[in-house]
Amino acid sequence: MAAPPSSGGDPITSKRQLVEWLEAGVKPKADWRVGTEHEKFVFRLTDKRRAPYDGPDGIGALLNTIADRFGWDKVEENGNTIALTRDGCNITLEPGGQFELSGAPLETLHQTCQEANAHLNEARAVCADLGLGMVGLGFDPTWTRDEMPWMPKGRYKVMRAYMPKVGGRGLDMMTRTCTIQSNLDFGSEADMVEKFRISLALQPLATALFANSPFVEGRPTGRVSERSFVWTDTDPDRCGMLDFVFEDGFGFERYCDYLLDVPMYFAYRDGEYVDVAGESFREFMAGRLPQLPGEIPHMGDWGDHVTTSFPEVRLKRFLEMRGADGGPWSSICALSAFWVGILYDDSAQKAAWSLVKDWTQEDRATLRDRAPIVGLKAEAAGRSLQDIAKDALRIARDGLNARARLDNGGENEAGFLAPLDEVAASGVTPAERMLALYDGEWGGSVEPIYKKFAY
Repeated sequence: MAAPPSSGGDPITSKRQLVEWLEAGVKPKADWRVGTEHEKFVFRLTDKRRAPYDGPDGIGALLNTIADRFGWDKVEENGNTIALTRDGCNITLEPGGQFELSGAPLETLHQTCQEANAHLNEARAVCADLGLGMVGLGFDPTWTRDEMPWMPKGRYKVMRAYMPKVGGRGLDMMTRTCTIQSNLDFGSEADMVEKFRISLALQPLATALFANSPFVEGRPTGRVSERSFVWTDTDPDRCGMLDFVFEDGFGFERYCDYLLDVPMYFAYRDGEYVDVAGESFREFMAGRLPQLPGEIPHMGDWGDHVTTSFPEVRLKRFLEMRGADGGPWSSICALSAFWVGILYDDSAQKAAWSLVKDWTQEDRATLRDRAPIVGLKAEAAGRSLQDIAKDALRIARDGLNARARLDNGGENEAGFLAPLDEVAASGVTPAERMLALYDGEWGGSVEPIYKKFAY
């Protein structure tokens, strides 16, 4: 989130208001945009430990220096800079100090990559002055949960207390994982439904193609995406593959029903987070929230609550693709290219739906369970994810070619798929390449990660 939340907006007196809030995301195709979010770990060059918030080489200093040097506006909470904003972009902090750019909604992937490169150059210049480095991985390869720093954001205090009550890995998710996300638009309720179904079915494929987290505390785990595996033991009430999305009648209202059943984390009142973790938003609408007796929520509360569900694909006023590990800089553009190619061209979207429409709930669950462990070797519906990847990438390339969005050199967006073509052709994930280095020239050490894969 770019800024502290707000309890403002109209009072909520009916579920219809919640449905209309989601419906407001519908846009004509000419207005569709792509937003890209990418997280990275910030570490001290001297000892490779994750940077804390405070101190001359801390995350706070990094944020403030970027703001002062490059003209970002600061967002503060209780006197601490917790985010930056400029030209529709936001730099935000995840709980363990993971440094995130939430990109502006942009028309082309060329613009997305220009935005990412500008951010990298600014952050890298300041990191060099502060003795810091950045690395893109799905899971912290070295340090324990107890060694993680915590950022001074009120919502994270609430979540930190609640997470251990509902799952075994929630604190790992908060502090030791990094991801890349793509956010995409839809043109109608029916278009949203089809896009949601396609992207949910193919999310395990994204997990495999971008799998980049095979280590925990200096040792291989036997999994290619520890980040993705962590989500299976975080909070069953707000995570998962959302099988109801594939049921007849699914639409905005059904998703609202799901969100109303997701337990709350907080309500924001008078500049403070009120801990209501585990309470019901339905009871809040009825004025029966024990912590705020007699109060009913406003639309700002609903907007905040929507951000507290964490399924593999999340619906807000756009669709968030949430299945990929953090990784090399090229993977940022590749992820958005994959999803834009599949979902922003009518013929490509139709082909993608044909690819997945006959999969059963068991097929989708099998791929979700196996992809974090064996990557492209996972199988369902009689096919391996490697074979599915080749088909999906052909569809994505056709979609990008049809879009024909050219850069100044006359190149279209399909070139951004190149890193994924290599993975699909070989069947070897980035994690498996890293494991080969670990077993070979790295001599059983993960220390070289901080040099070889640093931005």
